[in-house]
Amino acid sequence: MEPVAHLIKVSVPNYLSDLPIPDSIGGWFRLGVKDWLSLIPPTAVLAGIGYMSYVAFCPKARKSNQVNRTINKNNPKVVDMVDVEDITEKTVFCRCWKSQNWPYCDGAHGKHNQCTGDNVGPLVITKK
Repeated sequence: MEPVAHLIKVSVPNYLSDLPIPDSIGGWFRLGVKDWLSLIPPTAVLAGIGYMSYVAFCPKARKSNQVNRTINKNNPKVVDMVDVEDITEKTVFCRCWKSQNWPYCDGAHGKHNQCTGDNVGPLVITKK
């Protein structure tokens, strides 16, 4: 525990006090290359903390793992039933959840695949 206390009480404050932070705006223009390089690590740490805070506290910043983002969102589970008699010679069903004609495919998977690098395609059922 002593090394952690030394790090927090001595090492970090000494490191921060040695950083070449100017007193004025014009001082930033007089910094040398070595000074700018010494400012990269603390800037990266602050940027990382800022980004993690943004993701943690801004719900819209989080990526959704949901596949279905629009269809029947008021139901806990989306279930569609299609009678065998309703199937024509060939029926194409959506598997990417992006179709505006759910549960039938409208080709929306093409744009989805292009944007995400995915390879999802429709379910094609043919009548024999």
